[in-house]
Amino acid sequence: MSNSLKNVCVVVLGDIGRSPRMQYHSLSLAEHGHKVDIVGYGDTQPLDSLKTQPLLSYHYLTPYPTFPCPRLLNYILKTIWQAVTLLFVLLIIRRADIVLVQNPPAIPSLIVCWVYALITRAKLIIDWHNYAHTRMAINVGSKNILVRITEKIESFIGRKAHNNFCVTNAMKDDLQKNWGISAVTLYDRPPEIFHPISLKEKHELFTCLGIKYKELLSNENSEDTAFTTVDTTGNIQNRKGRPGLLVSSTSWSDDEDFSLLFSALEEYENHINNGNVKKLPKLICIITGKGPLKEYYCNKIHQSQWKHIIVITPWLESKDYPVLLACADLGVCLHASSSGLDLPMKVVDMFGCGLPVCAYDFNCLHELVKNGKNSYTFKNPQQLSQQIQNWFENFPNNENQDTVRKNFQTELKSFQNIRWRENWNNTALPIIE
Repeated sequence: MSNSLKNVCVVVLGDIGRSPRMQYHSLSLAEHGHKVDIVGYGDTQPLDSLKTQPLLSYHYLTPYPTFPCPRLLNYILKTIWQAVTLLFVLLIIRRADIVLVQNPPAIPSLIVCWVYALITRAKLIIDWHNYAHTRMAINVGSKNILVRITEKIESFIGRKAHNNFCVTNAMKDDLQKNWGISAVTLYDRPPEIFHPISLKEKHELFTCLGIKYKELLSNENSEDTAFTTVDTTGNIQNRKGRPGLLVSSTSWSDDEDFSLLFSALEEYENHINNGNVKKLPKLICIITGKGPLKEYYCNKIHQSQWKHIIVITPWLESKDYPVLLACADLGVCLHASSSGLDLPMKVVDMFGCGLPVCAYDFNCLHELVKNGKNSYTFKNPQQLSQQIQNWFENFPNNENQDTVRKNFQTELKSFQNIRWRENWNNTALPIIE
C-alpha cells in the first residue's frame, strides 16, 4: 500500500455497469487504499466486487431528458446538459487528487475534467479506449464539422493531460506520431472472475437460464439440460449428441455488423439442409448485449425459421456472463474498430475463460488474436462460416481439430497467467502513485 494515499475520481460519461475497464481501474485503486469516487450513469448494476468495496463511492449523473427538436439542436442541448451535470457532481463530491477519465466520449467529458483539474490542481489522466472522432465519423462522416472539432479537442486536451493510458501499442504510436501525446500501453487483461469452470457449474447455469429459455433444457428428463445429463448416482455428464454452443456479445450497432454472423449461420443451416458431407451438430447460439439493431435482426432470425440453429438473446447479470463464456464451445467477436487501434475486451474475457474465438480482423487485432495460433480471424461471412463448420464438424469428436484445439488451449492458458491485477500493478500503479 502506498504511503501517499489519494482521492481518485473515475469519470465515465456512460453506463458504469457497461464500462468494465473503468470498473477494474476503480477496484485496483481501492485495493491499494485509495479512496475512489466513480461518476457516471447507473443504467445497469456494477460488478459485485465493486459494490462491496468500502473505499468506493458512486455518484450517478442525471440522464438527459430528450426533447422533440432537430437532431443538431438536440445534440447541443444534450452536450450542455451533460457538461453542467458532470461539473456540478465533480464540484460537490470530495476534492480529487487525480481525475481518471475514459475516452471516448470526448465531448464534454474531456473538457469538463480538464477544467476541473485546472480549478482544483488535480492530476488529469486520460484512458484512451478508442478515438471519439472516429466513432462519431461512422454516423456523420469524417468531414463533418463536429468530427473535426472533436478531433481538435481530443488532441489538445490529450497533450494537456498529466498522463495517458491506451489499450494497444498501435494506439500509443499513433498518439505520439499524430498529436505528440506520450501514452503508456495498458493492455486489457481478464480479472479472476473469467476462468474455466467445472461441468457441474455449467449444468447449474443451463438449469438456471432454462427457467426462462426452455431451449436450454432437455425435453426428456426434468433434471437434464440440452447439454448435460444427470445419471442415477447424481453425476453430471456431457449429453450424447448435444448441440454445439456458440456465444457472441454484440452492441447490435453499425460498428459491430451482426449481418456477418447472420450470413454465416444461414450458410451453416443451408449446409445441413443440402445434405453435404460434413456432419454438423445443431447449434444453440447465445447472443448477449443491447443495441438499436437488436429488434431488426431478431425479427430476421425468426423469419428465417432455422431448423438446426436456435438463437436466444438474453441480458445476463454480471455474475452470469463469465460463466456463460466458460460454458461455450466457440466464441464470435464482431467488433470492427472505428480507428483500427483498439482491441475488443470481449475477446480478452473469452480468453480468460479458455474460450477460442472467431474474431473480425482489423489493423491491430494481431496484438491479441493470432490467427491459427490462439484463435481465428475472418474478414467476411464466408470465412466465418467455414471456421464455424470446421470447428463443429463431427462434434464433439473431431480428430482433424484435436491438434488445433490443444494448441489453442496451450496458448490461452499462457494468456491467463497474467491477469488484470498483476498487469495493472506493474503498469498503472507506478504512474498513479
